[in-house]
Amino acid sequence: MFEMQTYALLMLGGFFVMLMIGIPVAISLATVGLVFGYMGFGETLFSLLPARFYGIVSGYQWMAIPLFVFMGVMLEKSRLADDLLDVMGHIAGGVRGGMGVGIVLFGVLMGATTGIVGATIITLGLLTLPTLLRRGYDKRVACGVICASGTLGQIIPPSLILILLSDIMQLSVGTLFAAAVGPGMLLAGVYIVYLLVMGMLRPHTMPPVPVAERDALSRRDLWIRFFKVLVPPIMLVVAVLGSIVGGIAAPTEAASMGAVGAVVITALSGRFSLKTLREAALDTSKITAIMMFILMLAQVFALSFRGLHGEMLIEKMFDALPGGANTAVWFMMMIIFVLGFFIEWIEISYIAVPLFLPILLNMGVDPVWLAMLITMNLQSSFLTPPFGWALFYLKGVAPPEVGIKDIYQGVLPFIALQLCALVLLFLYPQIALWLPKAIGW
Repeated sequence: MFEMQTYALLMLGGFFVMLMIGIPVAISLATVGLVFGYMGFGETLFSLLPARFYGIVSGYQWMAIPLFVFMGVMLEKSRLADDLLDVMGHIAGGVRGGMGVGIVLFGVLMGATTGIVGATIITLGLLTLPTLLRRGYDKRVACGVICASGTLGQIIPPSLILILLSDIMQLSVGTLFAAAVGPGMLLAGVYIVYLLVMGMLRPHTMPPVPVAERDALSRRDLWIRFFKVLVPPIMLVVAVLGSIVGGIAAPTEAASMGAVGAVVITALSGRFSLKTLREAALDTSKITAIMMFILMLAQVFALSFRGLHGEMLIEKMFDALPGGANTAVWFMMMIIFVLGFFIEWIEISYIAVPLFLPILLNMGVDPVWLAMLITMNLQSSFLTPPFGWALFYLKGVAPPEVGIKDIYQGVLPFIALQLCALVLLFLYPQIALWLPKAIGW
């Protein structure tokens, strides 16, 4: 038994060593899983893996992933974001920090429709960063608000994180979607309050849009444009999320409605073509293939770690913690937060969550509330240096005068805000639990 657990410890160490030398996460997971699994219990590993792989590829719930990804990619092709950003900039620009608030609201809406962090941040970076800099925004503030707003799609439904967690934690997707509404709005609200307060305390870092520029478009025309660009995505969100949360349609069925709705919106905007459809299908295939590849290789790691009695090590570690369930939850949050500095949310979901989940559930922790804490914590992995993907997405489209140091410094206050929101969610679980209870999930 001791030898098995030694292999489990060496397996974890080998995984982090491979990460540090630059081996891709998926390859690292599979390599240490195969090597130490074979050393621990021999050829039995290879007879167990096919069933695990089949369980992944045959899961009906996974069909929702390419459909939601297609919906997001197609909406991004419709250039709806361009029009929406321009209108929001004019409406909110008269307030110090107003453009930043408009970007946060845009992040909420795009998170509820596309949910694709890369596309949202690239769109925001291309369209708003040069404008914010031209209007006198501090480079760090501009970079921080763009990165933070672009990641809101990771907690606001239909988030891919929630779909994965529903499988890992054996919870209803509809329940998690309903529970995520409160935390998502909380995080956006924390961002908005911060920007408005900073706009008053340090007005030179977030000046308002000049009056002449705001008056270039009449208020009537502005609001007409606002409703024209706002109504289609709102209707799509209501149709997709409302049907899931209301129990009218399963997530996969609602995702197919969203995919069709995205095509309709793109066609109404006059930007639909066979080339656009082909590009959207190709991008969807790439994103889905990468996700499924990582999910399957994570099974090798999970199967080997459990076979080496690694879970017993985790149990002993939790038993040594003082303070009961609350301390255990915060210990898990700390592990997930630290892992977010180095690896992506998919790998964290399939490495850390299955290891800690049974122990926390045995302690009586509410699984839905725990899922929301995990989701909000995982979102920070997009922002934390050195490997936060949001930072690289923005750097790829930022003007030459914006350096990676500006981006790193810009996201630090928003990482702190995410941790504050995490504490609020921990102290007040009803932020996440009131809506599922209200609708009877």
